Amino acid sequence: MNEEPERAEGQATESPAEVSTETSAEIPAGRGKRLHPLTPWRRAWAPVAGLFAVALQNASEVRDQAQGDGLGWLLLGVAVLVLGATAYGYLSWRVTRYLVTDTELRIRTGLLFRRTAHLRLDRIQAIDISRPLLARAFGVAKLKMDVVGSGSADELAFLDEGEAADLRAELLARAAGIAPEAAPGAGEAPAHQLHQVDARMLGWSLALLGVGWGALLAALVITPLIWLATASVFPALAVLVPLLAAIWRGSLGAFLTQYGWTVSESPDGLRLDHGLLQRDHATVPPGRVQAVRIVEPLLWRPRGWLRVELDVAGEGNERGLLLPVATRATAVELLGRILPDVRLDETLAQVTTAPRRARWAVPVWRVGYGHGVTDAVFVARAGRLRRVHTLVPHAKVQSVRLTQGPWEQRLGLASIHVDQGANGTATARLQDAAYAADEVARQADRSRLGRRTATPDRWLTPRPPAPNAPTSTDET
Repeated sequence: MNEEPERAEGQATESPAEVSTETSAEIPAGRGKRLHPLTPWRRAWAPVAGLFAVALQNASEVRDQAQGDGLGWLLLGVAVLVLGATAYGYLSWRVTRYLVTDTELRIRTGLLFRRTAHLRLDRIQAIDISRPLLARAFGVAKLKMDVVGSGSADELAFLDEGEAADLRAELLARAAGIAPEAAPGAGEAPAHQLHQVDARMLGWSLALLGVGWGALLAALVITPLIWLATASVFPALAVLVPLLAAIWRGSLGAFLTQYGWTVSESPDGLRLDHGLLQRDHATVPPGRVQAVRIVEPLLWRPRGWLRVELDVAGEGNERGLLLPVATRATAVELLGRILPDVRLDETLAQVTTAPRRARWAVPVWRVGYGHGVTDAVFVARAGRLRRVHTLVPHAKVQSVRLTQGPWEQRLGLASIHVDQGANGTATARLQDAAYAADEVARQADRSRLGRRTATPDRWLTPRPPAPNAPTSTDET
């Protein structure tokens, strides 16, 4: 378990986003729930893998030790290491507990140094369920919480699948304002399926991307050349292993991860379910979306396919994907659930190309740069082979900047940078300098007006109270 140095009176410090007004509160003795009994084995592979790596690097010495009487001592050392890791995992599991109160989720971990996290329910931005392959075989799941202002996510791994689903539903219900006594029985909000990505379409889209093919070609060409040049297998392996990882991520690994990609709508937001071996369940709250990217690779355009990516406030961008591949009609329909004021085709039609003199700064790729504005969003375009349109709602703009390099000043050009709340930036490059200066001022006015008229920036939509449940006037 993650551990931190112990503080005075056994209290642990957390980031300001995670600490509630009850920072001194601990989980009382005898209260709180433990994780699933299989939890101690979640990292059991780590010492075994480390031991195997050491043995591989010292193969000759291990072979010598394994001969004669040294074999018994070697096996004894391995047994002590495995038993020690098992004992530590078991004791860590014994002291790990979680407790749900009216206002927060408390998680206590740490065997030697105690750490208690206080996650305020009104500061939690997302609660996702992950089911790795082995976890699915044993009927357990991982619950991951993203918190406002926290650089990392707290998690409960592992819980029984049913318990994880019930706990997630209860936390969402409490965050939505349902009375604490009614929240445990509120259940998960109903969802309506909007779209599921076809497996054949997904496979063709990955093949047309060419990422896996490019890495495979590099592996077949570069690896033998390095082997012949160095007459050693280790430099060749140093190049081959990363290329094999790139091949996996760009082909079969991506297919397994994105298989069965389903988008559903619920009062909590848009739900994303995907994965063949590892099933993941995530929720995208539309109110927390800071920017949308429309990605159109070169070989997808004749088929009318595109990819929709999202920047969500507080997300670690593992969930920065709405659709791995879709037709334009499907993308337009789903985008309307997030940005109801945006008409995609009309918005992209507002984009104009960078001035012709920009070819002296970027001769080939100048055609890919563009910029446009509508009443709802700021649009920046980049890329010629892989065309990307970035849409930032005016209400989500945090700052707007103008930059000019020496060559841009000579050509009378400038770039407009719009920063949004998910630590991302949309850049309209190589615009006319006078136009860019005026656009910066106009965009600042649009952002101020957009924030005044924007709906409340909540991470989930309140649902109706459970039947016959008492209402609560307390704010979460």
